[in-house]
Amino acid sequence: MSVDSPTIVVVTPVFEDAEASSRLFKELSATFGQRVHVVAVDDGSVKQPVDLARMDEVALAGTVIRLRRNVGHQRAIAVGLNYVAEHMKSSRVVVMDSDGEDLPESIPSLLERLEDGSVDVVVAERRSRVESLRFKAFYAVYKRVFKLLTGRNISFGNFMALKPFAVGRLSAMQELWTHVASCVLGSRLRVVTCALDRGPRYAGKSKMNFVGLALHGFRGVMVFAEDVLVRIGIASAVLGFLAIVGGVAAVVLKVMDFATPGWFSVALGILLVVFLQTGSLALMSLMLSGVSKANVPSLADYRLFIDRVEHSAAAA
Repeated sequence: MSVDSPTIVVVTPVFEDAEASSRLFKELSATFGQRVHVVAVDDGSVKQPVDLARMDEVALAGTVIRLRRNVGHQRAIAVGLNYVAEHMKSSRVVVMDSDGEDLPESIPSLLERLEDGSVDVVVAERRSRVESLRFKAFYAVYKRVFKLLTGRNISFGNFMALKPFAVGRLSAMQELWTHVASCVLGSRLRVVTCALDRGPRYAGKSKMNFVGLALHGFRGVMVFAEDVLVRIGIASAVLGFLAIVGGVAAVVLKVMDFATPGWFSVALGILLVVFLQTGSLALMSLMLSGVSKANVPSLADYRLFIDRVEHSAAAA
């Protein structure tokens, strides 16, 4: 089904959070009226599925994409962006969470920066956060590890505004199914940041536990698996070279009779183990770099996740 392109399309994933999503629909309708079309991706919710009637109550033009099963936050966004790329090709798109932490009143700030002809994507960089000290500490460590492994800085999440060209480009990238923010970093699109505050949740508690958060972080690194593997391979080669130098030095000291009893055999044994381990790690890195991006859904597969698509009365 083709939908007339509105001024703004908001793509938001929802999982078992009907109360929060209903409030988001109300605020988007009050803020943008008929200029907005919401694409809510219901990520296999069972207890609290997205209620289409809530859109009709506030006269909001919207589409609810109900997935066959729970596919995860990032893949739900990927489904939504692929749907928009196919059905609403001329609209500017905002990706945001439905829990209230991404504020609807911040959308105009993102869209204003998007007016620049030299910008394809505007991402929200958090100016203030409403999170625990544990989360802040983990996020600070994660950003530094991400920089070390990939050579890139990441300081944003899913809240972003995109031009139609950017939506089409991202929807054609397999990395979108793994991690949205990392996909944007690797897309070579022209990206700028916009400092915004993060709001409190509308209702309930976050369903992302520490294990899920850590897994999400690892997936961000996986998008740049080839870069990471090459860096690991180089580091392993350097350590292997240093082990060889150390071994040669140990032999020289032994020949010159500077080694104490038992020292030579222990030192040479340790250096040999280090060399073999780093050599194996370097070889594995080179082998894995060829298969690091396999088994990711392609553009044509997104429809396989969809159970049905429903439209509000205002979008009909």
